[in-house]
Amino acid sequence: MGILKISNSYYDLGDDFYKKQNPDQVNNPKLVIFNKKLAKDLNFTLSDDQRDLAEIFSGNKLLPNSKPISLAYAGHQFGHFVLQLGDGRAVLLGEVRDKNNNLFDIQLKGSGRTFFSRSGDGKCPLDAVIREYAVSEAIYHLKIATTRSLAIVVLDEFIQRENLTPAAIVTRIAKSHIRIGTFQYFAARGDIKNLKILADYAINRHYPKSIDQKNPYLSLFTSVMKAQADLVSSWMSAGFIHGVMNSDNVTISGQTIDYGPCAFMDEYESDKVFSFIDKRGRYRFSNQNKIILWNLVKFAEAILPLIDSDIKKAIKIVEKELRKFPNLFEQIYFKKMAKKIGIFDFKEEDKTLIENFLNILENNQIDFTNGFRILSKILLGQEDFYVKNDKYCDWYKIWIERLKDQKITYEEIAKKMDKINPILIPRNHIIAEIIHKSVIENDYNELKEFLEAIKNPFTENKKYQKYYSPPKEGQRVGNTFCGT
Repeated sequence: MGILKISNSYYDLGDDFYKKQNPDQVNNPKLVIFNKKLAKDLNFTLSDDQRDLAEIFSGNKLLPNSKPISLAYAGHQFGHFVLQLGDGRAVLLGEVRDKNNNLFDIQLKGSGRTFFSRSGDGKCPLDAVIREYAVSEAIYHLKIATTRSLAIVVLDEFIQRENLTPAAIVTRIAKSHIRIGTFQYFAARGDIKNLKILADYAINRHYPKSIDQKNPYLSLFTSVMKAQADLVSSWMSAGFIHGVMNSDNVTISGQTIDYGPCAFMDEYESDKVFSFIDKRGRYRFSNQNKIILWNLVKFAEAILPLIDSDIKKAIKIVEKELRKFPNLFEQIYFKKMAKKIGIFDFKEEDKTLIENFLNILENNQIDFTNGFRILSKILLGQEDFYVKNDKYCDWYKIWIERLKDQKITYEEIAKKMDKINPILIPRNHIIAEIIHKSVIENDYNELKEFLEAIKNPFTENKKYQKYYSPPKEGQRVGNTFCGT
């Protein structure tokens, strides 16, 4: 197996940006999952030799022209700044171009200790690898911007976490691994030269339209701000909780990254927290829009010297942009939520209708995903809602009248809604069951079936009925973990 061409544009920025790092050599790697469709899209030349694939995606065999590195970055973790974080268990192999000529990173996660590992072992437990693969692929098919997973390789060794667990490596594909924390890394050192090199690289790679703007670095900031508003509003419209929105987990490209203690809600709870380490609920569901703004403030602080050499002037410029964020986010978010209830010509007054429906879901502990999905069937008279109290009945009457304003048939509205409201998400109890069968029983059939099912999350299929239902009481997952 080979690749048409590996490039190393990030490597070419210079060794202030990374440490050279070959993946660990490992014994008897076993390829258990391989994303053939993604591989084809990335212009891989496929081979059926499982051993050869295992050697490549374990890091034993480097791809032609690969110059492996671990990236340097800093970041705020739960509000506290850490000057040097970096890839403690990941190696960037290089970049490839897909069929549309877009550039993507190929990274091995769990490939051993690096310069940035600190006290860590540089390994990834199999359960965390499975979670990243399954949830990132689900997010992709739910049409939300995300990094993706290409392969899972299980290693012939065990590592200590809560218990002894098999070690594994996941191959991550990303538009890039540039984070807000990457900018903070140079800004905290007062390294304006490399800060500018990084910003120019990010503009060229992700936001080339900014090059011709009067202030390219301000344009970079506003572009990142819009991308994050779109991303986090998409999470929230799908009931997704990232769980660890540290500034080193926020990509400049606007892709979801680092699937640690992430989860999708079952019953709607506005302040839901799953992450075991988020004791104070900093990254709770309803706070995600505020936290992304907090991270954008940190990004703005990092690039102030590039926006204007007069820092006081630069602060005024970015403050003006940051003040626009709450309204920007709200507009994007409510337009998405309006579509979920069949409103495709959003008006300001529709916010109340949306908020009232969310209150009905929360007060009656109704499943978030199914609560929206059932609306199309209610509209067509095929189903009744889960509750029939006064608040719902009043809401229903206003909702129906509002839908009539659009001059679209109920059948057309319902059809559109079913393309927006998924019937299948990676529910926590399903992921837990997949992990159990894979890790404990060494059986990957459940994972493979789920990966096939999630390719069509908006289409009902009797074959995958078991994935549609909320957990029974004994199946409920209360906490999720990051795997480090």
